[in-house]
Amino acid sequence: MSVHEVTQTTPPSTWRSKWAALGPGLLAASAAIGASHLISSTQAGALFGWQLVGLVILANVLKYPFFRFGPQYTAETGRSLVEGYARRGKVYLWVFFVLAALSSVVSTAGVALLCTVILANLLPASWAVGIPLLATALIVITWILLVGGHYVALDGVTKVIVTLLAVSTVIAVVMAASQGAVRQPGFEDPSPWTLASLPFLVALIGWMPAPIEISALNSMWVRAKGEDRTVSTKDVLFDFNAGYFTSMVLAVFFITLGMLVQYGSGTELQMAGGAYIPQLMSMYGSAIGQWAVPLMGTIAFLAMFGTVISVVDGYARACAESLRLIRGAPEMSRRHKDVWITGIAAIGLGIVVWMSAELSTMLRFAMISAFLTAPVFAWLNFSIIRSERPLSPAIRVLSYLGLAFLTGFGLLFIVSELGLL
Repeated sequence: MSVHEVTQTTPPSTWRSKWAALGPGLLAASAAIGASHLISSTQAGALFGWQLVGLVILANVLKYPFFRFGPQYTAETGRSLVEGYARRGKVYLWVFFVLAALSSVVSTAGVALLCTVILANLLPASWAVGIPLLATALIVITWILLVGGHYVALDGVTKVIVTLLAVSTVIAVVMAASQGAVRQPGFEDPSPWTLASLPFLVALIGWMPAPIEISALNSMWVRAKGEDRTVSTKDVLFDFNAGYFTSMVLAVFFITLGMLVQYGSGTELQMAGGAYIPQLMSMYGSAIGQWAVPLMGTIAFLAMFGTVISVVDGYARACAESLRLIRGAPEMSRRHKDVWITGIAAIGLGIVVWMSAELSTMLRFAMISAFLTAPVFAWLNFSIIRSERPLSPAIRVLSYLGLAFLTGFGLLFIVSELGLL
């Protein structure tokens, strides 16, 4: 039964029904909290202190409508957002499919490698477990969880991960704040508003809180959630808002963590994710005490493992749905989804094991592709939902401001890449 069909007979939304609806929005938050929060937000605080908090919040607010439209469209129509793209034209569907297929394996490899590096740092050095073996174990566990447990297992595990991540992050920031900032006397605040800082700002805002295509993944999770329970539109939006604003608040907490532990310390910051996470854990231990390093490691691992499982599952669903629509099949089967999960997991693992040296180039290409297509898919999300129902004046104005924001940052990125600034 579709989400749209069940909402016709559901009773008014209650707190119990809202609680039962939680899941897809938390999955989207889990996908976002990985590299964009753990690395980019923390580095923003480590490099510039509080100066970028306003920009991060602004980016989340201006992108809010486009992420919301995905689950809202599915809740109101019973169709996935990918179906909405197909109804607008096959060219949009093909562009989304190619982008999603590329991002699926590259993003999986990137977040799996980071998660593996964190795990390696948490394990005793005497174990001497190599990255390939740890990465294989991580991917196999992910595959078993998703193929064996399907959406129910994914939903349950993600709720635990996001809850533990939120609580442990708050505890870590409170502990760091109790020790005071590590800023050295005489340290001068660097300005983020320079051309030299532009690439960092573009990367930070471009993927804050996540690539726009996550809205389509969220849409797929809403439909999966609605297969075995009644879900109203109000409850779906409650779930989305819970996940989205949890993600935004945690971004601010990660900025605060970077500011307290690293800003003005005099230590040169490692910018590569694989080197930055161990450095953050080490500096957190120096500021708080070595006994606190496992807490920081747990936060980092939870953030990245949650991202791994949500990225593999979400992109598998989106790719399987895209291919179904391209082929004109009546519905997406569980077998097709599991084939995509298996393929994405296997190729992602292969990249980690045999092509890790080229991974940064692949991630950059995926980032550029997602960044430049963001205004297009943001406009598509806006036009699709607007064709189904009238939007409130506030959401409509916020959408236009968000489109201008995404387009402006995209143009700024192109100008910067061409060396015109």
